Amino acid sequence: MDRINILWVDDEIEMLKPHFLFLEERGYALTPCTNGQDALDLIDTRPFEVILLDENMPGLNGLETLQEIKNRKPQLPVVMITKNEEEQIMEDAIGSKIADYLIKPVNPHQILLSLKKILNHQHLIAEKTTQNYQKEFGKSALELSGLKNSEDWIAHFKKLIYWELELESLEDSSMLEIFESQKNEANALFAKFVQQHYQDWIQGSEGPVLSHQLFKKRILPELKQHKPTLLLVIDNLRIDQWKIIQKEITNHYVVEKEDAYFSILPTATQYARNALFAGLTPLEIQKQFPQWWKFDHEEGGKNLHEEDLLREQCIRLGVTRPWSYHKITQLHQSQQLIKNLQNHTHEGMTVVVYNFVDMISHAKTEMEMIKELAPDNKAYRSLTLSWFQNSPLKKLLSKAATLDFQLVLTTDHGTLNVNNPSAVVADKETSMNLRYKTGRSLTFEAKEVLDCENPNAFALPSLSLSSRYIFAKEDYYFIYKNNYNHYVNFFNNTFQHGGVSLEEMIVPFVVLRPR
Repeated sequence: MDRINILWVDDEIEMLKPHFLFLEERGYALTPCTNGQDALDLIDTRPFEVILLDENMPGLNGLETLQEIKNRKPQLPVVMITKNEEEQIMEDAIGSKIADYLIKPVNPHQILLSLKKILNHQHLIAEKTTQNYQKEFGKSALELSGLKNSEDWIAHFKKLIYWELELESLEDSSMLEIFESQKNEANALFAKFVQQHYQDWIQGSEGPVLSHQLFKKRILPELKQHKPTLLLVIDNLRIDQWKIIQKEITNHYVVEKEDAYFSILPTATQYARNALFAGLTPLEIQKQFPQWWKFDHEEGGKNLHEEDLLREQCIRLGVTRPWSYHKITQLHQSQQLIKNLQNHTHEGMTVVVYNFVDMISHAKTEMEMIKELAPDNKAYRSLTLSWFQNSPLKKLLSKAATLDFQLVLTTDHGTLNVNNPSAVVADKETSMNLRYKTGRSLTFEAKEVLDCENPNAFALPSLSLSSRYIFAKEDYYFIYKNNYNHYVNFFNNTFQHGGVSLEEMIVPFVVLRPR
């Protein structure tokens, strides 16, 4: 094995011979250097994996040398070694992106540990992560068979997300492949769980908080009497996406509650978000406010009356403090809200619906470029993070924190990467969604769907007595038999929602306070 080249810069280098011998015995090749200028000449002519740099040297001192090293070789790791415990020096060194910071006197084992941490960081993490997941795998399989209620499923799903995020950082994909099979098994069992209990939940039996219950049960109790609350509904935001953007948000906010709720079926914006703002099931909305409900086959927007529905719900629940509603679909709308946010501090609730994540999901189906940018869940999360880091939404949250807005963050439903076509025969008035269908004369593969013969039992409106709903389980998606192969090639490995899966139904609900 090639020896690892280390440059050690110290004006008292002769005093470090025992350290050199110790490290050389362990496979490191050390080059001594007594001053900053010589060190800079050496890094221009020879390759080094790490530099050990004394802070207090004549001529160019350690911080000056460090700055010049970073100018020339920004990716080269530098360990600063100093006798000086002054806070300012440490801050300057850290600000210059050092790899480690050690206080003299240092013993050889300290140096060795620092080098291992820098050079073998990813390998050590990978090894430990793999070991931990292997231990967890057996436990998780046993746990899966014993999940009894919605709280159990929420906790299990969060565990799955944790391991997915941990494993995807490893270069070796073998563990991730095992994980995927585990998640697929979980989704199959989850579909059975939902099939057994959903009708009871939607009819009012004890169960998880559902979309139409969210405002009354979770949001309303968080509205503070003398404090403004920003209610942020990011359309189509999954729990894993929340975890990815969490670090960015917590620069400005502290998480007080991190929970989840269940989206209703279909897990589609028309149904789930209208239910959230109305505090009613889709069937109740259609009966009480027929002017604000459109069936799937009807032309026009299906979510044009969220503000009206929310107003009616607030009246029913006795919400007296002023509130406002803002739907962000274009850049200028978010910029305008940022500009005017100060004017909303007197409100009890400022509601913001942000549609961009849903747009990314749909764009993968429609645009080849997005298919390349987000070929899998890992890339989809990365794209979400990149968007958030550069979006006006991040600026909005930063300003909201400075204005002392409490933040309640949630969504209407999630989405799923689909890979298994399921053939369906239907008439012309059947809905076009790939994860659910509603209409008459539906023919389908029974084992691949959750079948709702009586829409009223699922609190869903129907066009006729013979209408029914079917929901795709696991990662199936519905394809008509006409031109089957063409549509399979088009829709396979795209993000869809409307059906029954952990990713679509179990979605985030988070309460945060400003730092």
